[in-house]
Amino acid sequence: MTMMKLLRVYTDETAYFGDRKVFELIAERARDARLGGATVIEAMIGIGRSAHTHRRHILENDRSVVIEIVDEDARLRTFIANLRDLQGIGLMTLEAVEIIDLQSDPESADGRA
Repeated sequence: MTMMKLLRVYTDETAYFGDRKVFELIAERARDARLGGATVIEAMIGIGRSAHTHRRHILENDRSVVIEIVDEDARLRTFIANLRDLQGIGLMTLEAVEIIDLQSDPESADGRA
């Protein structure tokens, strides 16, 4: 088991930086920074500080999007500093997570030694 950090970046589908979607740029920057990986999750409904409800509409998409990235604390903090130029990020959180590798830890797989 390894202790790492989880960065969550909250935005929405309609957030653009120039002609690119913000969530795509963040995922691309995570790849370029060789972070542990990024997962982009589309929410069914999201309500932010403005109390505007983000959801999928018939003619347009306005869903909330969460990007999750797991890596070492120092690497994530450097990455966060490199996102300061992006507009359209609603919130970022950083929390400790425990990584469980079922391939290398036989106790994790069946609970026995």
